[in-house]
Amino acid sequence: MIQIISHERCVGCDLCIKVCPTDVFDKKEGFPVIARLSDCQTCYMCELYCPAKAMYVSPLTEENQEVEECVSTNNSIIGSYREAIGWGKGLKSTASLDQFHLLNQINSNDCKI
Repeated sequence: MIQIISHERCVGCDLCIKVCPTDVFDKKEGFPVIARLSDCQTCYMCELYCPAKAMYVSPLTEENQEVEECVSTNNSIIGSYREAIGWGKGLKSTASLDQFHLLNQINSNDCKI
């Protein structure tokens, strides 16, 4: 669930608003705000597309955990998912480590008619 939008880091590009499949954000005073938290599906799209690493999406999908921006900035939690998968300038993509395609192969072989 989306937890933080850092207004210190945000560049106002609105990519998070554009990529959110459930319309969680509104724009207020030039910055995105979390307007419909209960609609967040924890898809991480907003954090992935944020070029400024100004967002934090918690993996906890059912509860809103209180995370203070100053604490999360110091612990490098903001933008951590984006960094972990290697999206962004100077980062190494981890897409080659993904093994999901193996699940598709297993299911295809097991489901012969």
